Amino acid sequence: MSGVERAAILLMSLGETEAAEVLKHMGAKDVQKLGAAMATLSNVSRERATEVVDAFIAELDSQTSLGVGADDYVRRVLVGALGQDKASGLIDRILLGRNSKGLEALKWMETRAVADIVRNEHPQIVAIVLSYLDPDQAADVLGQLPDRMKSDVLMRIARLDGIQPAALRELDEIMEKQFTGGNNLKASSVGGVKVAATILNLMDSSEEQAIIGRIGELDQELSQRIQDLMFVFDDLADVDDRSVQTLLRDVGSETLGLALKGADPRVRDKILRNMSKRAAEMLVEDMEARGPAKLSDVEAAQKEILAIARRLADAGTIVIGGKGEAFV
Repeated sequence: MSGVERAAILLMSLGETEAAEVLKHMGAKDVQKLGAAMATLSNVSRERATEVVDAFIAELDSQTSLGVGADDYVRRVLVGALGQDKASGLIDRILLGRNSKGLEALKWMETRAVADIVRNEHPQIVAIVLSYLDPDQAADVLGQLPDRMKSDVLMRIARLDGIQPAALRELDEIMEKQFTGGNNLKASSVGGVKVAATILNLMDSSEEQAIIGRIGELDQELSQRIQDLMFVFDDLADVDDRSVQTLLRDVGSETLGLALKGADPRVRDKILRNMSKRAAEMLVEDMEARGPAKLSDVEAAQKEILAIARRLADAGTIVIGGKGEAFV
């Protein structure tokens, strides 16, 4: 079972009220993933549910101790898992209630709706908004903007070096007028070359090349810096074996087989070497039986695996790196 499936079984074991309380403390993307997993669960045996709950209790027992305040525990766990910078926003939302609902509301919206909201704004505003979103959501929104805007917006994201609290508060108020929410914001560090590289990594390959090409025409140095920080599927060949094995535990066999259809031989060999002999044989058999696949489907599968790799890298579970070691 994947981590999402285990979490879905655990939440469904808790009951509606308790599950709802847990979901209140989670981000939009995680809630969507868990909701989808719960909706597709069927015929979960009592033994399987008990196994998941027992594993969770064992994990909890290994990390908590009597006498530790709940707030202190949450703060330490988040900082330990994500680092001080990444954890600070979550700590604020969970413990301090500093929820920037204006901009935060965008994370809960369909990407097409977000694109419709920002497409007529100044490119600098769009750059700040996309920097605030999760990278995969930002990539989807950017892909739906007019072609003339895409390279301009990505260049502005790469050149962002934080944003003043007053400016961020004003932008949050503008977003709030279109839906609901508050405007209690801290200073925020958004944007930068790494953010631009991450967003670009998550876009379709054809658009990725077109955008980086247009940026190169305007600023070759910036274009090269972005490319140096990108992590592409072929870079998996250089990831250490332990990280590859950890990654494979979160990737479905169907997605993996499709992604390897168009992979560099070095990547294919790396993946197969880090699987059991039987699993590798079954994967090769499935790939041969599948026959030809659309390039777009292969690229989508590779993007999905890269997104999982980045998520694990951000959590400190694995180590990956592009040419510029952006994701470590």
